[in-house]
Amino acid sequence: MDMKDNIWVYSDLAGRYAELAGGVSSLGGKAQAIVVGSANSAAKAAASGVGKVHHMAFDEAGIVDNYLPGMVKLIQSSGDSFLVLVAATKRGRLMGARLAARLGAAVVSDVNGISMDADGLTVTHSVYGGLAQGTEKITASKAVLLVAPGAFDAPESAADSEVVAAEAETSDDVKCLGHHPKQASNIDIGRARRVVGVGRGLKAKEDLAMVDALAQSLDAEVGCSRPVAEDGMMEHERYIGITGVKLKSDIYVALGISGQVQHLAGINACRTIVAVNKDKNAPIFQHADYGLVGDLNKVVPALTKLLAQ
Repeated sequence: MDMKDNIWVYSDLAGRYAELAGGVSSLGGKAQAIVVGSANSAAKAAASGVGKVHHMAFDEAGIVDNYLPGMVKLIQSSGDSFLVLVAATKRGRLMGARLAARLGAAVVSDVNGISMDADGLTVTHSVYGGLAQGTEKITASKAVLLVAPGAFDAPESAADSEVVAAEAETSDDVKCLGHHPKQASNIDIGRARRVVGVGRGLKAKEDLAMVDALAQSLDAEVGCSRPVAEDGMMEHERYIGITGVKLKSDIYVALGISGQVQHLAGINACRTIVAVNKDKNAPIFQHADYGLVGDLNKVVPALTKLLAQ
């Protein structure tokens, strides 16, 4: 069986299966999905555009990482040539690397484009922290690709696919020593179509209220630069940049963000960038489609008022 006829997808977030299915459809094929989780997660994957869902029932007391043996066994049983697309979430990066090692497969990270011809698989991916794009030609018969958020569009229409039970073979490689609650948002801003980002130009946490008001008027999610997340003003899950979330939104509004390369790597795929900064020489203006020089405390409320009219 050729690689193009044996494609698998995996994500620890059910919402990412549609993107992975879109990547597979660009190759003219249908993927088989592996879901380690609840029946609801399996149902979401089944409606994403994949060809078939292999569901491994997840023990809430267990650890997802320990389901790797079952995943390896399932993929290996399909043949000697295969392609696996893994959503590059925090856990997905770890699982994808371990999966490639166990399968003896080639692996490429931060993938944002794929194509296939008679000579093999061609992959484009971010390099140098997202400042450039690299192209790799994979001639191996086995490959694991860690797909960047927003790399592919979901299929326009998708009928529910078959869900079958898969053997949940596990290991005890990873042991849980304790649980500690973490205060964090469940939002995945990497999938948002509109995002408002805040930087160090925002002086106090109390000022986030006016940013939230602007975001609500735009029906947008709120993200931030790395310093804002590190200072504890916002959750790290909302950090946009090289080692954070990479956006592919229709509109990105940067408030008080200077525009260092680390942040630009997370927004260079946005369709329209609007920047507001009091420093007219801020680098962000060189990359913005629209720019406004001014004080955030005056500009943001004024914009919110205009949008409400």
